[in-house]
Amino acid sequence: MYFVVQMSSPVLNQTARVLKLVQTGTPADQALRESLTQDRHFTAPAERRAVSHAVFAYFRWWRWLEPKDSLQKQAEAALKLQERFNQNPASIKAEALAARAVPEWVKTEMDVPADWLRQLQQPPVLWIRTKSGSGESVAKRLGNCTPYPVAGVADPGVSGPGSATPATTAFTYTGLKDLYRTPEFQGGEFEIQDLASQLVGHACAPEPGEIWWDACAGEGGKTMHLADLLQNKGMLWASDRSARRLAKLKDRAARAKAFNYRAAEWDGSEKLPTKTKFDGILVDAPCSGVGTWQRNPHARWTTSVQDVTELAAVQARLLENVASALKPGGRLVYSVCTLTRAETTAVADAFTAAHPELAPIPALGSQPSAGSSQLFLWPHELNANGMFLAAWRKK
Repeated sequence: MYFVVQMSSPVLNQTARVLKLVQTGTPADQALRESLTQDRHFTAPAERRAVSHAVFAYFRWWRWLEPKDSLQKQAEAALKLQERFNQNPASIKAEALAARAVPEWVKTEMDVPADWLRQLQQPPVLWIRTKSGSGESVAKRLGNCTPYPVAGVADPGVSGPGSATPATTAFTYTGLKDLYRTPEFQGGEFEIQDLASQLVGHACAPEPGEIWWDACAGEGGKTMHLADLLQNKGMLWASDRSARRLAKLKDRAARAKAFNYRAAEWDGSEKLPTKTKFDGILVDAPCSGVGTWQRNPHARWTTSVQDVTELAAVQARLLENVASALKPGGRLVYSVCTLTRAETTAVADAFTAAHPELAPIPALGSQPSAGSSQLFLWPHELNANGMFLAAWRKK
């Protein structure tokens, strides 16, 4: 039934309108929000989901489509390819995926496993993170929740304080509810957060009473996780260059009942937002976002190798500028949701060489690569975003 709605003329026409908006330079997710909000006659939840599915399928299968066809025909062809692939991933040969699923520059900047390419062509799963101690209750009330680790998902062997581990707080959700409207979300009992992002918080593993700094906090997803792990004890600084994003963080903190934080604007320069010395610092740096390409397939075709080069310089500068704010014995965690060598191992190796006072430490609990201070989290292993982690301790 859902597939019938998906292929209907109204859905295809609305998809074409969204794609035309994207052609003007609007990111696909923003174009979807604007288009579906403005069209008052297109409000059925199933149809809205179908349009989103069609738009993202279009960008996954863009290089398989005939550009001379109308956008409606291209969207329809993309949906048929998606359905065929979902039923039998082997129906699309590995050689075709390697040639068409990602831009050519990617192959010179990172490893390109065949399993990763297959993962990119699948619709992503939805992960949620519950507050510590409430996972089972929230999952039961929401329904359609599967606890981590789920079938086919690698377990990197996370250890953390108390009961705050992914096994008790991370779930996939497969229902059709608008989670943002649920009483549980409005009451701050859970956040919609990808598993890879959740694992960043567990890599930090802050202990209650410590002082931490989320240096690139954005709208506060990881900040709220750190606050929960700190059990509202100690202190958490959150900074970002955008006042708008920090305002969003304030709203999230109020909903999550997180009170042990301070927010401050910071542009990433040598002038830090505070003279405080920290037990731990998280630098979740801006990056090319290659690790999110399953969830955001449009970004595959708008990201360039120049972006990678420029962002690697930004990442190195951020690490350099925060290093002096660590206490002796303090921990520094670097994370980026990308997989390019320039933004991951190259940045971490150069930073290690420049800072002998910082000793590399295991990046994430007792992961299979035991003792590794650098860790790639691959989408095809986690059924989540791709992420890179590195960690150090000040001697």
